[in-house]
Amino acid sequence: MKASAGKRVLMLLENNPFPQDPRPRREARALINAGYQIAIICPATAEQCWRETVDGVRVYRYPAPPGPSGVLGYLWEYAYSMFASFVLSLVVFLRDGFDVIHAHNPPDTFVFIGAFYKILGKRFVFDHHDLAPEMYHARFRSAPNPLIHKALVWAEKLSCRLADHVIATNQSYKAVEIARGKVPEERITIVRNGPEIKNDFSAAPDPRLRALGKTILGYVGVMGHQDGVDYLLRALHHLIFKLGRRDFYCVIIGGKGEARESLKTLCCELGLNEYVWFTGWVSDEDLNRYLWAADICVDPDPSNPFNDRSTMIKMTEYMARGKPIVAFDLPEHRFTAQEAAVYVHPNDELEFARALAQLMDDPQRRDAMGAFGRRRVMAELAWHHSVDNLLRAYRIVTAGVEETAGVRYAR
Repeated sequence: MKASAGKRVLMLLENNPFPQDPRPRREARALINAGYQIAIICPATAEQCWRETVDGVRVYRYPAPPGPSGVLGYLWEYAYSMFASFVLSLVVFLRDGFDVIHAHNPPDTFVFIGAFYKILGKRFVFDHHDLAPEMYHARFRSAPNPLIHKALVWAEKLSCRLADHVIATNQSYKAVEIARGKVPEERITIVRNGPEIKNDFSAAPDPRLRALGKTILGYVGVMGHQDGVDYLLRALHHLIFKLGRRDFYCVIIGGKGEARESLKTLCCELGLNEYVWFTGWVSDEDLNRYLWAADICVDPDPSNPFNDRSTMIKMTEYMARGKPIVAFDLPEHRFTAQEAAVYVHPNDELEFARALAQLMDDPQRRDAMGAFGRRRVMAELAWHHSVDNLLRAYRIVTAGVEETAGVRYAR
């Protein structure tokens, strides 16, 4: 089925494959349901083919580069991915055509592909998932290179200024786009991340975890250097050796992140192997069962310029399941969870441990916090509340498009 003028969209994605990355998957589905035609270019996992249609999305994939190691590894990954994405964009341009380039960052270097097609009259949407300069400092906190930081700031500014519209994930990102990117407020739309509430969302708690007879702590997410799982492990060490608590078991769910192996080593060094389980990658069904078995969920992201401005999707995933949260007191954590979380002075691991111990001993408070979080997600934060904002942004982007004998932009 042919899409009408302005409704053919090419999405560029580098950070994750499709359909594994939830935000592009949800955005693509919402746009398809609104009558748009969507193609996506992304890296492939080992078992994925180079071209297929997934839930109505035409997916074009290139072989993923090896996992990056250090700054040079990331530079190679981004250079390779930009070249592969540009080649495949030519294939899509000649095969299907498109009217809008929708770039999901990171990296911000997709702007060069967007700039090429703007010359040909296409619109460019910058979907700002991550603050790349701040994320670089958080990842390479020991020795950030000032030249690389300047290059990342420049690429972000260029992306913001060349974009016909910028999609921000929260108010903090919008403020950065206005102040640093010099984007007029009317060219920014906030489309928050949020969990999809499906009919099969709830699940029976994992019986093996419940049979332990201990308080189950749950973490789900990436394990990069900026994600704070090392803070969590040190807090658990305090919980055992300073507070004398051994009546817990912590399940750390996730198979991605450059810090994962070093975290497993740290876990062993801290004497936590009996109390911590790194599950690795798990299916959606297992993830659901493990989280439903948790009594308390944790978000140990430490305070830094990146985390202070970022909304963590794991917070809303926890809240959607009615789980109380312990987290460091960061601005976007406060906005998201409100009364569903206990907030700890940023980066204070002993206080984090004390907050865990207090919640472990207070099931009534846990229930009240979990119920509040569930209500907040259903009323405001679930994904379906963000769809109208996404479609509103696209109405703005395509407002200047009209259908003639072909598809062209009205000037």
